[in-house]
Amino acid sequence: MNQFTHKHTIYACFIGYIVQAIVNNFVPLLFLTFQSSYGIPLSQITFLVTFNFGIQLFIDLVSPAFVDRIGWRVSLLIAHVCACVGLAGLTFLPALFPSPFMGLMLSVVIYAIGGGLLEVLVSPVVEACPTDNKEKAMSLLHSFYCWGHVAVVLLSTLFFRIFGISNWKFMALLWVLVPLLNIFLFCKVPITPLLSAEEKGMSVKELLSNKLFWILVVLMICAGACEQSVSQWASTFAEKGLRVSKTIGDLAGPMLFAIFMGSARTFYGKYGDRIDLQKFMFGSGILCFFSYLLISLSGSPVLGLAGCGLCGLSVGILWPGTFSIASASLRNGGTLLFALLALGGDIGCSFGPTVVGIASGLWNDNLQYGILTAIVFPVLLLLFLILIRKSSKHK
Repeated sequence: MNQFTHKHTIYACFIGYIVQAIVNNFVPLLFLTFQSSYGIPLSQITFLVTFNFGIQLFIDLVSPAFVDRIGWRVSLLIAHVCACVGLAGLTFLPALFPSPFMGLMLSVVIYAIGGGLLEVLVSPVVEACPTDNKEKAMSLLHSFYCWGHVAVVLLSTLFFRIFGISNWKFMALLWVLVPLLNIFLFCKVPITPLLSAEEKGMSVKELLSNKLFWILVVLMICAGACEQSVSQWASTFAEKGLRVSKTIGDLAGPMLFAIFMGSARTFYGKYGDRIDLQKFMFGSGILCFFSYLLISLSGSPVLGLAGCGLCGLSVGILWPGTFSIASASLRNGGTLLFALLALGGDIGCSFGPTVVGIASGLWNDNLQYGILTAIVFPVLLLLFLILIRKSSKHK
């Protein structure tokens, strides 16, 4: 008799988002180490992050074509196996190629496939679980990515401090244990289909012709852009605001942002049954708008850093909240809906920092003016939340 319940399924999904946090945030801690150990230019090494998210975008796009055919369980197991192999590959693949960079790239490709599949699959698996309040469960689920990010930075930094950065390969292998554990869990836990056997999921044509779907896609793009427009520059604000070294800034800024974002998601995960989701998202959008103003107009590095933390708090609910609204509004969207929304969110994550970078360059590398330009994203978010509200009332 299987003693695992849907509660264990949700726990496995929580760990799944920790796995995604590991594959996204561990390698950036090793950039300087890769540069010195393998003699790779930093410009090439930083491309690994871009390549990671590019592969994940591609998986977002193509996964609906095969996930429903091979099944959620098999797809989730593939995702975790890819995460294990990719992370472990960091320790030996660079030595197997004439160019160590090619070995690193291959590792990134493998674990990025796992990360992309996790992003598409984990949310609908939780949505399909028989829970009392799906909005709470979704928000709590996404908080684990934030806490995973914090854990990766803290534990890895502590390990490097005690045992030395030269032993980074052992830390990589320790992180492999997390997806390895989850492979066992996903072999055992019950997984409920998002749609019953009698229900038919919406086709691509049906989704693309649905006005509400496009409103939700724009909302996801804005959510991703609001988050990453500031998150990607948080280390710079920490470095200037706290007057610390770049290394400390790289740790403190993103961690501050992740802690506040995770706190917002955990708060809604605990008290969401007492709060109107759309009102909470609208209030978060207003807070996001003012955090952008604080960052860009205060003129104080300390207030700029405080604005980063405030921004993290404000964007916490936006991504999981949009998933919850979409699932409730387009009930037959299935895997395709979650995949396309994840694609929209990732496009926003890429587009937001790009806008900040380009605008900053036009103003003589003034980062504050770049952030001020990106205030268009929280403004658009608020406008499209109003459209969602009107659509709900009309229904």
